[in-house]
Amino acid sequence: YQRRVHGAFAAMPQTTTRPATKPKVAKSTKYYIDVSKPVAESLFELPDFSLYLQQRLKVNGKTGNLGSSVVIGQEAKKVSVTVNIPFSKRYLKYLTKKFLKKSSVRDFLHVVASGKNTYEVRFFAIEDE
Repeated sequence: YQRRVHGAFAAMPQTTTRPATKPKVAKSTKYYIDVSKPVAESLFELPDFSLYLQQRLKVNGKTGNLGSSVVIGQEAKKVSVTVNIPFSKRYLKYLTKKFLKKSSVRDFLHVVASGKNTYEVRFFAIEDE
């Protein structure tokens, strides 16, 4: 195939084919939710929060469908969520806020990102005048 450029014919540039890409292997990612401050104040229990996440977390649009792709564990006043599938850290924040609301402590606590894969549940800073 040729195209006309300024009265003369020029050859079309050849398109190069890309080499076949390897299928992406889902790497394991570990997220942490640090709930040490509210647990120390006895606002809620760590096993209750862990159980709430297990019951409410959706995988492929279904709750309770964790299988081997999502593992929830407890590590010294932290909840760890290990995932082998594409997963949104923001979804963990959403579920944490729902749990705080259900436990009626959302007025005193908020969820803050303290690292790349870590959220921390903190008390609101109230300054006395």
